[in-house]
Amino acid sequence: MSLNGTASVKERAFGALPYLLPFFAGLSFGMPFFNQFPEAQILLIPFLPILQIYSAVPFARIIIFFALLFLVVRNTDISHFIRFNTMQAILLDIVIILCSLILGILQPGLGGSGLVVETLQNVVFFGTVAAVIYSVIQSVLGRYADIPTISQAVHMQVR
Repeated sequence: MSLNGTASVKERAFGALPYLLPFFAGLSFGMPFFNQFPEAQILLIPFLPILQIYSAVPFARIIIFFALLFLVVRNTDISHFIRFNTMQAILLDIVIILCSLILGILQPGLGGSGLVVETLQNVVFFGTVAAVIYSVIQSVLGRYADIPTISQAVHMQVR
């Protein structure tokens, strides 16, 4: 187990990579924001090639989800730092899936796509972006990202 700041450059890169999963999942909540500020879409240009492949492959999200879970998190030959960050990215993705389900249930009762629904979508979108940016920065620095509740759950899963 590597201590904070002692992960190798390779571990840092592979520790940051799984956060693309929750980032791509959270983008669907950003539609109200990107509709209101279309200039902001320029920030997504570096991710377009990966996003196009991700969108083109059927069931890519679930395949990547299970591949990360079984091939990385459960593989004790991989460093704890990479497994921790991968599991944290998976749990962030699960939180986004739950938000999507809850919003899908609430949306008809809140009037379809009104101000309340768009506000909730923006909260989920910006929360996801903030968590992903924070986690990626911590990974690049070789530190364990401490997201309340999620990190504690990850510590229980990844020994």
